[in-house]
Amino acid sequence: MSTTTVATRVRDRARSRPRGIAMREKDFGVWQEVTWAEYWENIQLVGHGLLALGLDVGDRVAIHSENRREWLYADLATAAIRATTMGLYPTNPAAEVAYLLAHSGSKILIAEDQEQVDKVLEVIEQLPDLERIIYLEPRGIRRRYEDPKLLYWDDFLAIGARHREEFPGAVEGRMAKARPDDVMTLIYTSGTTGPPKGAMLSVDNVEFAIEALVSGGGFTSPPPHDRDLLLSYLPLCHVAERIFSTWFNAAVGVQVNFAESVDTVVVNLAEVQPTILFGVPRIWEKILAGVNIRTASASPLKRISARLWLRVADWIGSRLVRSGGRHTVGTRLGYAVGWVFLYRSLRDRIGVRKVRYAASGAAPIAPEVLKFFMGIGVPMHEVYGMTENSAVATANRPGRVKLGTVGEPHPGAELRIDPETGEILTRHRGVFVGYWRDEAATRIAKEPDGWLHTGDVGEWVDGTHVKVTDRMKDIIITTGGKNISPSEIENALKTSPYIKEAVVVGERRKFLGALISIELDTVGDWAQRRKIPYTTYRDLAERPEVRDLVREVVQRVNDRFATIEQIKDFRMLPKELDHEDGELTATQKVKRAALADRFGDLVESIYAPKGADAEVSR
Repeated sequence: MSTTTVATRVRDRARSRPRGIAMREKDFGVWQEVTWAEYWENIQLVGHGLLALGLDVGDRVAIHSENRREWLYADLATAAIRATTMGLYPTNPAAEVAYLLAHSGSKILIAEDQEQVDKVLEVIEQLPDLERIIYLEPRGIRRRYEDPKLLYWDDFLAIGARHREEFPGAVEGRMAKARPDDVMTLIYTSGTTGPPKGAMLSVDNVEFAIEALVSGGGFTSPPPHDRDLLLSYLPLCHVAERIFSTWFNAAVGVQVNFAESVDTVVVNLAEVQPTILFGVPRIWEKILAGVNIRTASASPLKRISARLWLRVADWIGSRLVRSGGRHTVGTRLGYAVGWVFLYRSLRDRIGVRKVRYAASGAAPIAPEVLKFFMGIGVPMHEVYGMTENSAVATANRPGRVKLGTVGEPHPGAELRIDPETGEILTRHRGVFVGYWRDEAATRIAKEPDGWLHTGDVGEWVDGTHVKVTDRMKDIIITTGGKNISPSEIENALKTSPYIKEAVVVGERRKFLGALISIELDTVGDWAQRRKIPYTTYRDLAERPEVRDLVREVVQRVNDRFATIEQIKDFRMLPKELDHEDGELTATQKVKRAALADRFGDLVESIYAPKGADAEVSR
C-alpha cells in the first residue's frame, strides 16, 4: 500500500478536478489562476529538475522567497522525490542565511531575486554543501553575475522537461517509495534565546496534522471545502502558514490566493474576501489599530455613529464570550441593526466580510482584540500549537469558545500539565522526529515515551480548556520571590492602539518596569490631529505629550492587576524594533536578552534611586 503524502494528494486532485482553481497570484495587477492540472504539471517539472541536478532521498532544498506559486511548486516537488524542504524568512539577513544553509547542509537554494541572491553570495565561502542557486527573478542577475552555481528558474524547468522525456516515470517512482518516517520538512525555530534549531517533521507528522485539523474539524466546517478561499501572507517557512497554504490546500482543495507583499495584505484581504483567515496577534492588532485610526479621523457625525456601534459590538462580544460563542436573541438583534449601520461596511473594508472561521495563534492575544472581532461578527478562535508538535495541540471550537484560553485538546492529542512546574506537555503522532543535528536538544524536548516539553506554562480552565500563561523562560522572579508572567501584562498594554511592543522587566528587582515602543501610524495620526510636530520615530516617541499618552495607557492597565504586577516605571524605546538589528526573531517575537543588552541603560535608569513611581503616578 502506497504512502499518502501532500504530493500524492495534489496528484489525485489534479486527476479528479483538473480544471479546478488551486491558487491565484497577481501579475501586473491581474489575478492569474493556476488549475490543479497546472499545479501538478509544475510539481513534476520541478521534481524532474531536482533529480537531474542529482538530488537524492533526504537531501535538503532551501527556499528563500516571499509567498508565491514557485514556493509551493518547489515544496511539493521536493516532497515528491522524498527530499527535505527548508524555508528561510525573506527578512533573514546574510549572517542568518549562512547559518541556516550551513547547518541544514542544503544542496540547492531557490532564491527569489537579486536581494536574496546577494545575501547568499556574500557568505558563499561558508557553504561547502551548496551546489546550486536557482533564482526566480532574473532582473539584475542574469547578465551581471558570473557565479557558476547560479541557474535561472526557466532554464531549470527546461532541464526538468528534458529529464522527464528521458526518464518519464522518475518522479512518480520516487513518490511510490515514500515512507511515513521520511523527513518531509525542516522548520527552524525562531531562536529567541539562542541559535535556531531545525525541527524535523516527517510525512506521518504532516498526515496526522491534516487528520486532526481537517478530518477532526479543528479548522473547518462541514464540506465542501473546495469553495473556501485563503489569503497566503505569513511566511511559508513558518509551520502555521504551511498548514493553511500547503497542507490544507492539498488535503481539501481550498483555493490559495497569494498576497502581493506584506505591505498590501489589507488591500488584498479586501479584494479576496477569504472565508478562512489565520493571523498572528500582530496582524489582528494592526487591523484593529487601523479601524481606530479611521474612526478617529472620520467626520464628527460618522465618528459618533461608529463609536456607538463599536460599543454595541463590545457588548455583543462580551455576551458571546460568556456563552461560548453562541448568540442570544438580544445579540442577534443588536448585530442585525449594527450590520446595517456599520458592521457590513466595516467587515467589507477590512476584508473579513465572508470569513466563516478566523483563528489567532503563535503567541498570546489580548482578550479585547478577540472581543472586537467577535462583536462585529467574525467567528474568532484562539488556537495553540508549535512547530515541534506539527502545530497540533488545542483549539477553541465553534460554540465552545472560552475567552482567555487556547481551547481544548484536539482529538487524538494527549495533553497534560506538569503539577510541579506548570509546563504543558503534549503527545501524539504529530510530535516531531527531533532536532536536526542536535541530539542533546532533542532529548531535552522529547521524552522517550513521546511526551513533548513545550516550554509553555499553562493551567486548566473548567477542566476542559487550557490557558497558556507564559513561556517558562520568560517568567520574572522579583526580589520578593514573586513569580510573575509578563506576557499577560504585555498583551494588556498592546491592546492600546498606541503601543506596538511592550517588554516587562523586573527580574530580581523590587518592582516591575517596562520598555515601550509606540505604534508609529496610530500615534502619528494622534499627534497630527493635535498639531504636535515631529520628524522621526524617535522625535515622536520623545515628545512629552506622547509620554503622557503612554502613561495614561499604563495607568489604565495597572488598574487591572494586583499591586505586585503593576508597572511602576517605564521607558520609551528610541527606535522601532527590527529583525535585522537582532531585536526581533523572523516571526516578530521579541528577543528579550538582546533587548536587555542593547537597551540596558534604559532598564537601569528605571531602577535608579530616584523614586519607584517616577513615570507612572497618580
